[in-house]
Amino acid sequence: MAEPLKVGLAGLGTVGTSVVRLLEDGRDKLVARSGRPIEVVAITARSRAKKRGADLKKYRWVADPLTLARDPSIDVLVEVIGGAGDPAKAAVEAALAAGKAVVTANKALLARHGQKLAALAERHGVALNFEAAVAGGIPVIKTLREGLNGNAFTRIYGILNGTCNYILSRMEQDRLGFEQCLREAQRLGYAEADPSFDVEGHDTAQKLSILASLAFGTKLDPAAIYVEGISSITLADLDAAEQLGYRVKLLGVAVKTEAGIEQRVHPTMVPKDSAIAQVMGVTNAVTIDAEGIMPITLVGPGAGGMATASAVVSDLADIARGVRGAPFGRPVSHMTATRRAPMQRHEGGYYIRLLARDHPGTAATIARRLAQRGISLDSIVQRHDAAEQRAASGRSGKPVPVIMITYATSEDAVRKALSAVRRDRVISGSPQVIRIEKN
Repeated sequence: MAEPLKVGLAGLGTVGTSVVRLLEDGRDKLVARSGRPIEVVAITARSRAKKRGADLKKYRWVADPLTLARDPSIDVLVEVIGGAGDPAKAAVEAALAAGKAVVTANKALLARHGQKLAALAERHGVALNFEAAVAGGIPVIKTLREGLNGNAFTRIYGILNGTCNYILSRMEQDRLGFEQCLREAQRLGYAEADPSFDVEGHDTAQKLSILASLAFGTKLDPAAIYVEGISSITLADLDAAEQLGYRVKLLGVAVKTEAGIEQRVHPTMVPKDSAIAQVMGVTNAVTIDAEGIMPITLVGPGAGGMATASAVVSDLADIARGVRGAPFGRPVSHMTATRRAPMQRHEGGYYIRLLARDHPGTAATIARRLAQRGISLDSIVQRHDAAEQRAASGRSGKPVPVIMITYATSEDAVRKALSAVRRDRVISGSPQVIRIEKN
């Protein structure tokens, strides 16, 4: 039998301890599939005394991640510490420079430094694998990098944050407001004490930047992504979506356009009969559009110890078998700078909800402003829900909720038309705008 693949494990949180368990429990299967054993030989974490629910006494403890990365006894470093900076960054760089393969679940590190790390891996002829960094247990990285490497991609989009999908699902199913669902997500451990990174879309943006780079061969550039979160979504929006045949999801979308690669994260109305609309709770999903095939949707757990660990172990098995490719599917020298498609040039359908003042000429003013920007309406609904009016204005009988669905138009046209409507003082508050993503 071939010599074991010797692993140094940096990070012993939920994912790290799950990696240890999977490697122990699946030892024989991994030997059969990989042709050699995969063994953890050294570990490190911030606290040696912390109880982790796993017997780690048989593993050699190393003082810190950087020392582990340079340890001559390991073949591969598994980094599950997290964070875009040190010690994770320093440890990964040291391991690659020392000619050791790296497996990481660190989306923040890759989104910020992926280009540099990929070049370092190529220079030293070692693998840099990161299946666990995006969508947990869903094998989307390998699908893009290997399974569909003969296809030209046109669009990739998905639910990449389980916290947001849980909140939107609970709001819809249990008729609860955003804040109440957020508190429940925090109680269940789905959301952090400070949930802004998740609910404002930044976690999804980091993951989208990795997927866009793999799909379109562009250099990673999180700054090129338009980001909008879900905190403004109300039950009124979810009710309207239901009546119009849609469901609201927070999507990360990367699409090839004539203007460049459009990358955006925002609440989105998707047709209720689409595959991605059926994905509820903390589950993730990614849809891939490529030339020559029908759209492919991958669905599965996006987080959690065992789901993420399974992706880490899969990457280790590839290394054990001698599989190594360019980290982002092509050499770094062949990756191009992102030609950012300005969000103002995005074209598609829009859901617009206004609180229109109940005065003569209001409807005509709104219609005129839309027409001036060439916006055509697919449908318009005026709702006279007294309770909703009171909640919005504090007095019954004032603003009337008006919901409009546009035909395909530009972001710029919608924003300019609504700015003009606000200046006309025929609406109360700020308009709610949600983009529509077709199948």
